[in-house]
Amino acid sequence: MLFTHDTEQSLQAAVVLANTAGDPDLLTTVAEVDDWYEGFSYTGRRDGDEAELEALRALRPALRELLTSDRDHAAGLVNEMLAEAVAVPRLVRHGAFDWHLHAVSDDAPLVTRVVVETAMAMVDVIRVDEMSRLSTCADESCVGVVLDLSRNRSRRYCSVACGNRNAVAAYRARRADRSRVAR
Repeated sequence: MLFTHDTEQSLQAAVVLANTAGDPDLLTTVAEVDDWYEGFSYTGRRDGDEAELEALRALRPALRELLTSDRDHAAGLVNEMLAEAVAVPRLVRHGAFDWHLHAVSDDAPLVTRVVVETAMAMVDVIRVDEMSRLSTCADESCVGVVLDLSRNRSRRYCSVACGNRNAVAAYRARRADRSRVAR
């Protein structure tokens, strides 16, 4: 594990949330928020209404900017996010997770908790100078954010679909080249 479990989970949640803003939009219902919320083991206040859905949808560009910016710009964004939320780090333990950091109360709106948890995760990324772990998808037709937590820093695509599409295209190009050479 490169980062602590809460850092990795917050980064993964932010990347998935940011990537729902593609075409087609993958965050259009409260049920989709429910799935995302449960998938990343969020705790605390959950309104489960259209206002919460719209707040999360509105957050996606800011997350994308944070996750794809250079280190210095990211540090400034993190400072702004934490100051605006009046974040005060505290150690908590809940569910299957041992002691980890939260920096906003459990009754804060979900969008505020997402902002703060993502900013706190980015503190770790920035401090250890691992911004190269975040990039955009190598698929030229995709703008998804990639979080590379692999040991050898080999992740290039935001999803299996993008990786497969590029592998098939490369295979077909090799076959076409062999076919031309054989003629």
